[in-house]
Amino acid sequence: MKQKNEPSFDESVLNIKSVLYFIVIAIIALIFFIFQIFNTSGSIIPLPKFQAFEVDSIQSKVPSKFSKSNVNFWIAPDIASLKGSALESQILYGKELIQNTSKYLGPKGSVAQISNGMNCQNCHLDAGTKIYGNNYGSVAATFPKFRARSGTEENIYKRVNDCFERSLNGQPLDTTSAEMQAIKAYMLFLGSNVEKGTVVKGSGLKDLPFLDRAANPESGKKIYVAKCASCHMADGKGVKAQDGIAYTYPPLWGSNSYNMGAGLYRLSNFAKYVKYNMPLGATYEAPQLTDEEAWDLAAFVNSQSRPTKATPNDWPDISKKPIDHPFGPYSDQFDEKQHKYGPFKPIAEAKKSKQKK
Repeated sequence: MKQKNEPSFDESVLNIKSVLYFIVIAIIALIFFIFQIFNTSGSIIPLPKFQAFEVDSIQSKVPSKFSKSNVNFWIAPDIASLKGSALESQILYGKELIQNTSKYLGPKGSVAQISNGMNCQNCHLDAGTKIYGNNYGSVAATFPKFRARSGTEENIYKRVNDCFERSLNGQPLDTTSAEMQAIKAYMLFLGSNVEKGTVVKGSGLKDLPFLDRAANPESGKKIYVAKCASCHMADGKGVKAQDGIAYTYPPLWGSNSYNMGAGLYRLSNFAKYVKYNMPLGATYEAPQLTDEEAWDLAAFVNSQSRPTKATPNDWPDISKKPIDHPFGPYSDQFDEKQHKYGPFKPIAEAKKSKQKK
């Protein structure tokens, strides 16, 4: 008589078949493995050796949003390393001025009233430390330098005051003031790990390819409404902070925005800036706009009204004007509209051809 827990004959056969099935699978896997490590001539194919310092090649195969490739970029020095040093207070004040310019130098500034209420950080993100966020990584290493816009060699004071007079639509800061000295000290600190004469990877703004067409303000308006107006408002005037001194979200046009002499009034600069930094949370590794959206958005924003600025001394050599400088005269046959909105490729090609002659 069959015991209570004794398997039946059919169950035993089924168990044997299962074991045989797994043995066959294992043999097939073994054959496949042997085939992989031996080539047709019978020689063993050497297995890859992992070597040190191959991190870059590994990272290049990782999706960008998970990449750690920013170790190859400029990284701002740790400001905490200044603790106890003689320059600590001055450099920290410089950082504070970049972050909260309007508190000290805006319309209600506690030190002087010389700017429009925006902060330097509105354009130079994370106090000038964000990769491709218009950062200051290469400032100390490259200034003083010749700049074609003024036709002169410029120092850091000149560059800072250009921002005050153009991007902040204000007045120049006294170069001997504690504020200017602190801003300069902060910029020098940020570049203290950069070799003189070097433009470090990740500094300034990341290049953006030209479109094959002109940028379209009407298309840009739709993008603005969908992706920008919730913060910068439908009228582009931004949102004031609760203290009424600074902006939580800065104005993109209107009387309190950057004027027509500012670098962001050039379409390429604005397009580069928003492509890799906007909407809020975007980075060069994870942009939220397509190239076309960035150019069209730039065209819309820069077609809106803003303060003018007389710049009769800019670009003394007109052949050095950037191809997207929106004001003539020019050394080529293209008109102001094309220089402002594009298409830029024909202008770039004509300029390149002329330089070869």
